[in-house]
Amino acid sequence: MNITVYSTPTCPFCKQTKAFLEENKVEFTDIDVSSDQEEAQKMIKLSGQMGVPVTDIDGEIVIGFDRDKISGLLGLK
Repeated sequence: MNITVYSTPTCPFCKQTKAFLEENKVEFTDIDVSSDQEEAQKMIKLSGQMGVPVTDIDGEIVIGFDRDKISGLLGLK
């Protein structure tokens, strides 16, 4: 499973998303879009959004911290 979280260091929902993944022992790549404009543009193309977090779970895009949707995509209860 390939999981990428597009985030910024100061975003509280980004922190919640990453903490949730870590608590469930889910490996992910964290990309700080505040310091990487190329990745920020990639995130916007993927999601149609400029806000963070954007989580890409095997091509399924989750905008914001949506615990239920993330859990469903990861097969967590």
